[in-house]
Parts: sequence; C-alpha cells; structure tokens
Amino acid sequence: MKYSIEQIARIISSDRPIRTHADIRLLLTDSRSLFEPSESLFFALVTKHNDGHKFIEQLYNKGVRSFVVQYLPENESAMPEANFLPVNNSLSALQQLASFHRKQFKLPVIGITGSNGKTIVKEWLYQLLHKEFNIVRSPRSYNSQIGVPLSVWQLNEESELGIFEAGISMPGEMSHLEPVVMPNIGLFTNIGDAHQENFTSLEEKCREKLELFRHSEVIIYHSDNLILDLCIRERYPEKHRVRWSFSDNQADLFIKKVQKSGEGTDISYVFKNKEDNLYIPFTDEASVENAVLCLATSLYLNPGLQNLKGRFALLESVAMRLNVKKGIHNNIIINDTYNSDINSLAIALDFMSRRSLDNKLIPVLILSDILQSGTEAKLFYGKVSELLEQKHVCQLVGIGPELMKNADLFSLEKAFFHSTEEFLNSGMLNKFSDSIILIKGSRSFQFERITEQLEEKVHQTVLEVDLDAIIHNFKYFKAGLKPETKVICMVKAFGYGVGSYELAKTLQDQGCDYLAVAVADEGGELRHEGITMPIMVMNPEMHAFSTLFDYNLEPEVYSFGILNELIKEAGRRGITNYPVHIKLNTGMNRLGFDPGDIRQLAEILRSQQAIKVRSVFSHLAASDSSEYDNFTRLQMQKFAALSSELESLLIYPLAKHLLNSAGMERFPEFQQNMVRLGIGLYGISVVNSQALKPVATLKTRILQIRDVKAGETIGYSRSGVIFRDSKIACLPIGYADGLDRHLGNGNTSFFINGKLCPTIGNICMDICMADVTETHAKEGDEAIIFGKEISISQLAEKLETIPYEILTSISPRVKRVYFRE
Repeated sequence: MKYSIEQIARIISSDRPIRTHADIRLLLTDSRSLFEPSESLFFALVTKHNDGHKFIEQLYNKGVRSFVVQYLPENESAMPEANFLPVNNSLSALQQLASFHRKQFKLPVIGITGSNGKTIVKEWLYQLLHKEFNIVRSPRSYNSQIGVPLSVWQLNEESELGIFEAGISMPGEMSHLEPVVMPNIGLFTNIGDAHQENFTSLEEKCREKLELFRHSEVIIYHSDNLILDLCIRERYPEKHRVRWSFSDNQADLFIKKVQKSGEGTDISYVFKNKEDNLYIPFTDEASVENAVLCLATSLYLNPGLQNLKGRFALLESVAMRLNVKKGIHNNIIINDTYNSDINSLAIALDFMSRRSLDNKLIPVLILSDILQSGTEAKLFYGKVSELLEQKHVCQLVGIGPELMKNADLFSLEKAFFHSTEEFLNSGMLNKFSDSIILIKGSRSFQFERITEQLEEKVHQTVLEVDLDAIIHNFKYFKAGLKPETKVICMVKAFGYGVGSYELAKTLQDQGCDYLAVAVADEGGELRHEGITMPIMVMNPEMHAFSTLFDYNLEPEVYSFGILNELIKEAGRRGITNYPVHIKLNTGMNRLGFDPGDIRQLAEILRSQQAIKVRSVFSHLAASDSSEYDNFTRLQMQKFAALSSELESLLIYPLAKHLLNSAGMERFPEFQQNMVRLGIGLYGISVVNSQALKPVATLKTRILQIRDVKAGETIGYSRSGVIFRDSKIACLPIGYADGLDRHLGNGNTSFFINGKLCPTIGNICMDICMADVTETHAKEGDEAIIFGKEISISQLAEKLETIPYEILTSISPRVKRVYFRE
C-alpha cells in the first residue's frame, strides 16, 4: 500500500507545506537499509546514542525526498526538493502513522507478549498456519518501540492474518504499542525475570504487558502461572479467556501427559472434552510450553484444522544468537551472551549438556551476575544452583558481586571473581582442558574478552556454519520422501568442508537414519566424538579394517578382493553377520560389481556367516542434468533388475538406494527404501535453490587499506594494474586457505560494506587484494567471500567447477564457527 506524502502529513499532524509530491511505500529508520529512495519516508529518530538528523543530507543525495524530523537541518536550503515534516517526537509520529495504517484492516491480528518465547511462538504459528492464511508477521525479533510499527506497516490488501510480538523494558511502553498492534487475539507466553530491572515486581511487569490486550476479544495463556492468571483475571474480568494447563483438567486445553524421548516429545491433551495427541521434534521444557500455546491458538482459530499432528511434527527450530567454536586445550566454547536470564540460561545449559554427554567433555559454566532477575538474590541464585545441578554442570566460574555474595548456595566445584578483569588476570583460563565451556553473561560484563582468550588462536578468516540451515535443508528433502524412506546423510571429506562433528551431532538430533563418510578414519573420529548412529564407509581400505571393526563402521563392498579380505578378517575376529553395503556398477564405471558378477557374489555371500548385506546401492552419473535423463532412467532400470536379482538369490530383504540429492528432487518416483542426501544438505540444488538455505559463509577482515595512484601495479608479476587513483584492501586469505588462484585479477568480487569489490592482482598464498574505492571500507571491516550475498554456485561457475570442490577446498586452518539456536 502507498500513502501520499500529503496524506501522511495530515495523519501525523505536520502542517509544513509539501514541496515535492511523493507516494510513500517504505518507512526508513536506519539509513543503511535504504532500498527505494523515491518511495521511502525517513524518520530521523533521536536516541541516547544517535541522532538520525545527521544522515539526512546523505539520504537526500541518494534520492530520498521525504523526512520526518524533530528539527530542521541547518543546511535545509541545500536540499530544495526535500519534504520536511516537523513533529515533536519522530518515534511517536512513526507509531501514529502505523496505528492509522493498522485501522485500515478488518482482519484477525494476534498480539504476542511475555518474558520469553515471543519470537518462537510467532514463527511456529506462521509455520502451522501459513497454508490457511496470507500472514504478515514481525520480521525476526522486531518487538520494540521501533520494530513494532515497522512490522505492522507490512499489512496490505492481501493480508488475512497478522502476528506481531511486542516487548517492553520499562513501564509506560506498552501503551504506545497497543494502538499500533490493536490485537483482537492476545497471547501471553509467560512471565519471568527477563528485563526485570526497571520494574518493582513481576506483578507490575505483568500488568504493564497486559496493556497490549486492552481491545482484544480473547486472551490465551498458561493458567498454571499464578501471577499471570491473577493479573489477567483482575485486569480483564469481562474478557474471554482460553486457558491451558498441565494440572487443571477444567482448563480449556488440558495437557494430560508429556512423554519425552531422545528425539522429541509426545503431548496428550484434552480440548472441548475430546482427547488427542501430537508430537513435536523438541524435548526442552520451553519448546513444550511454546508448542502448547501454539496448539491452543490454532484450536481457537480453527478447531477443525486439517493434519494438525503432521504440522506440529514438522515444526522447525527458530535461530537464536548462540555459536559454537573450537577452543584451546581441546575445549569447545559455547558463546551465548545475547540475553541473560534464568530461562535463556536453562536453554543454553540444555544445549551444552547434550554435547557434553556425546563427547565426554567436562561441562563448565562461566556466568555473570544476572541483572534482570527482579527477585530477592538468595532465592534467585538458589534457583540457579538447582538448575546447574539438574543439568550436571561440573564447574562454575561466577563473576560479579551478587554471585560472590551467594557463593555458599552452589555445591559444585566453583570459583568467584568480582569482575571480568579479575578473572582474566587470575590465570584460571589456561587451566581449562577437555571441557565444554558455556559463556553466559550480561553484556555489561564484556564476556567477549573471555571468549577471545579461550578460542583457538587462528587467523581472522573463518567459515561460519549455520546449523539451523542444515536442519532446514534436511527437512526440505525429507518432506519429499515417503514416511518409510530412510535418509543417509553424506558427511565425508570433513562434512564437505564445513566440519563433521557438529554436523553429525545436529543430524543425529534430527533423526537422520545413517551417516556416510569416505574413509574409516573419518568414521572413527565421529565415534570418538560421541556419534552413535550407523555410519557407512564409502571407500574402505584393507589396511583400515581394524578401525572399521573397532568403531562399528559399516563398509561399502565394491569388489571381490575387498569382499574376500573382509570375510577373512571378520572370521579371524570371530565376528558374524557384520553389516556391509554392496555397490553395483550401473553405468558410472567407477567402483562396483558388474551385472555379470551377481551370481558369483551371491554364492560367496551365502557360503559364509561373517558378514551380512544390509543394503545394495549404485551411483547415478548425471541425475542433475536433463540432457542425460534417458541414461539416468536406464541406470534406474539396471539397478532395479540387479538389486532384485541379488535379493532373490540371498533370500532375505535388502535396503536399496540409488537417488542422490539431484535424484531426490528430479526423480522422486524412484525413491526406494533409502536415499543419499549430499550436496543438497549444504544448500545446493539443481531444481529449487530458493527453497534451500545456504549453510556456509566464508569471511575475513581487512588487514590494511592502501591508497594507490593510477599507473601503479598490485601484487606479484605486476598483474594488477591500477587505471585510476584507488583504495586497495589487503585481506588475510589466500590459496593456502582454499581461495582458488584463478579468482584473482577481477575474476570474482567480495561483499564489503554492502558493495561488491573486485579482486585485483594475483591471489597469494596467504593474502589477496580487493578494490574498495567505491566503499567507505576501513581496516577491520568484514569481507564476505561467499555466503548469502555471493553463492557458492556463482563462485563455482566462475571457476568452471562444481560447488563440492569449493567447499572441500577450504583449508583446515580456517576456523569453523557454528551457529545454532
């Protein structure tokens, strides 16, 4: 939708004459987010740390002509076409405009508030309901005084349902957001200690949050929380309430039973006297409560919603700012300083405990005073102590005066310090080894200083790996399969270069059926790290048989030579029925038994008891290319015939798999009882790249920027010739890191400060150069080599190669950083 600038002036009560007509579609509060200048209205916000008025001239020069201001710029005369709309408060004007916009729509709007879980509930409701409604929802965590009006502005003529979250940090804020959201359905996630510092009690904060529901028709909430239940009853005795409860069987939605398993949770419930159940792929308590709130909301909106169970079973995690890094002395570092309250601490501890159990590392917590508790300190830190005991934390490092005062509440191994500085000077950091260390602190404690010292010291070039993208891509391919079809995920070659363990652990948690590695040593490393699921070895070597048997790895068998040696070694060890996977050659002409080998192969297998065939498979040579579809179908026919022949001769059923990532997308009708998911897992598709998420981002930082005059040259062999006065950035990445030498001399560009900056000169062993003349780049700025902005596929096309090679070429000296919820 568009509003004329004249109409907007009337809405926000600004009476200054309009100089230039404009139709406004976009609201802008951050000058860096400019998209369509002519259709943008910039709100010059004044905050404690910044003043938007200083960016007006810059935006005018980029084409913006409409501004909401609290005062006129001194150089107003230099911008003769600018529309300046003076108001008393730019933020209030933004909210006023968004409120007017909201009133133009008669549609259901869900408003979500609470201490934790708002974003997750919002995103899960979208996942559950987007097929029924054209939904507009808050982007990311846009729940602030600025984020809420920007979210509501997204409503348009096609919108059928709005889902907006609203958060506050001090009294009086919600009264500004309620007219903007005006929800007719109110959701209250929970009431807890987050952002408590500006409130005298939980009751005060609860009542303040409830202002969001002033005009709501219904409030949906967890009535077992007595403070929340009492506040709602007192504030809105006349409103319709939909209550859900674990304990009250008279509640609208009664949760009768919660049964957790290794992979997820079964929830039995009663709604309107009808008992039913569903499954969610999460086990933590926060996810269970969030899912139940979504269930109550879905049932309220549409009690007859089709395939409710299937929708909940496919819920995906919502990314949070937590990352995993390799540390010194064989430590793993979990950095989670995004927020600090007991609920987020519980989530982070749960994440750590699962990893520590898998790889037998000692769980350590470095914790700061939690400044948002709002509870009597002794009682609060008593709860923290109980939580650490429940999550089997072995050692606590407490930093801050409140933790020191309450040190006696903690019975585990512990050390306390007044400040981060005191801890860093203590020398204790160097004593951690073979540990998994969760760093959880309020921002004021500057725990990034601790993280920097604990991280393994490598250079600034890193490969960021988005584990939530791995999960998304896994579920995308899984959704196209029959329920009974099992998935083998390929994590060979160090997980296609992104790192094996975190990848394998994530897939194991998501219910992947099998992993596949190239050689036995890769599988042995995964077993050593705690991976327990079945692992197939695609290229077993005879000298590695001990590793196979010691770590229970299942080899591919592709020749009579390796078959006979494997039978011999298993027999020598007294092993029977050891699982193996038979590879057939159907046209790839690489490894595998030929069609004429089947009878002899079956005779050998029937004549012994040392090994037993678990699956039979083959490789498609060109499933990603429509040019060779006839050949691909011929391979499929050959495989069907040969695998059936072998199965009939062995007289027991075999699992069969032929489809790879491209085959799963292009030939889903030929899926058998197993498939192999490789490059698709990492975000590469030949059919629908938009449906997948990029997993890896290779990035570095600018070491130095040099002014170079026209006519001079850059780098070895003087190959980079400067044709104008230029700014040249040196980046600490070269061919020793996996950056191909052919990408030098302008053959690729790096994404720096929002612009593509071409390489110049040859790629060196440890350094390369880029032309940053057209940017405002400075030393230390980030440079993206590939990722969302520049895809791996684009890079592969420039090199006339395949994405596999790009990923697997990234050097081990490049630090891998893993992100997860």
